[in-house]
Amino acid sequence: MSAATVTTLANGLTVILKEIHTAPVISWWLMYRVGSRNERTGSTGISHWVEHMMFKGTPRYPAGTLDRLIDRAGGQWNASTSLDYTVYYETLPAERIELALEAEADRMVNALFEPEEVDAERTVVMSERRDNENSPTFWLSEEIRAAAFRVHGYHHEIIGDMVDLQTMTRADLYAHYRACYVPANAVAVAAGAFDTAALLAQIEALYGPLPAAPAPAAFVRPEPPQQGERRLQVERPGNTAFVIVAFRAPRALDPDWLRLELLDSILTGPGGGVDNKTSRLYQALVKTGLAAHVGGGLQETIDPYLYSFRATVSDGRTPAQVEAALLTEIDRVLQDGISPAELAKARKQATAAFAYSTESITNQAYWLTQSAVLGDYGWFETYLDRLHAITRDEVQAAARRYLVPRNRIVGWLLPAGQPEAHA
Repeated sequence: MSAATVTTLANGLTVILKEIHTAPVISWWLMYRVGSRNERTGSTGISHWVEHMMFKGTPRYPAGTLDRLIDRAGGQWNASTSLDYTVYYETLPAERIELALEAEADRMVNALFEPEEVDAERTVVMSERRDNENSPTFWLSEEIRAAAFRVHGYHHEIIGDMVDLQTMTRADLYAHYRACYVPANAVAVAAGAFDTAALLAQIEALYGPLPAAPAPAAFVRPEPPQQGERRLQVERPGNTAFVIVAFRAPRALDPDWLRLELLDSILTGPGGGVDNKTSRLYQALVKTGLAAHVGGGLQETIDPYLYSFRATVSDGRTPAQVEAALLTEIDRVLQDGISPAELAKARKQATAAFAYSTESITNQAYWLTQSAVLGDYGWFETYLDRLHAITRDEVQAAARRYLVPRNRIVGWLLPAGQPEAHA
């Protein structure tokens, strides 16, 4: 398997190519450096809404055309909006990859944004927001983020605030598209069975002629330091209480991020489809009957974000009991660190989870794209080496830097009308 090559076209488009000849497929990703972190008050949710509009057609590919073409070619395609970026991808048989290349080049400049489609999609995204609101934990998560980030754009949900979804216009969406969907603000990634020189020539032929424009100045407001623990309560109809304890966490490029990621394998479990029944928090909360479920984790983000722990309170127990037990386990790490056996197991589990998440060509292309988002093209390829170099002392030191009271946000969701939950 060859190393990835990075090229920048004259119009500013960054192209990352990685040959993987394990299967006759190619995965093509086009990422734009704009996500919910870049949205101002009044336009929250605009990146996600524009993502939806990109599937509503161009003059060359009217709505629904690409669905049929990609399906007939035996491929798949999709898109997503995150805190930090908006991304589109197609995975196709290698001999049909030109369909993906042509489709994304066309959508970069020719998306229609027909007024009736904008109105129809407004209903769709508002319905998506309402579907999220049907989950009690959505309300708690939203309040946690709003309490944690009072200045930075991470404070609002990717879906956006309902008032903004109701008031944004077609002109707002199209202006966002025209400003952000330019080659200099994009990274293209291909992974799969191709010859690098030949594929790069195809890409240059299709994307090189696209008009150059400067990347927009990203709207980002640094979050000031937190001055002490923040606490909140949410009351919603229901029968179950929930607890979230979140700590400010470093950005993904900070060495402490991976140390906390390794610690999370010990505290909440390794993820990647591996059960967490041997994790410290499962043993302390679920096995003792305090919680019906416990989980948590970090996200790979450009700017400092959160390391969150989530627990579903068992019937007959209180959020206070669950929070106390959770914090006791965190204090154990701060005071005593982790054992050599735990470190070895966490490395093994994290390695397995990483392998599971990167076994397909589509997922490998995703991780290359994620590395480009973070600003370190080698972040994905050096992940395991950096993981195995982490020591017990480094894990404990990172925990002591971040998992401290002044750095945390605690939220309880209380079932409305059940006073015992307040105990």
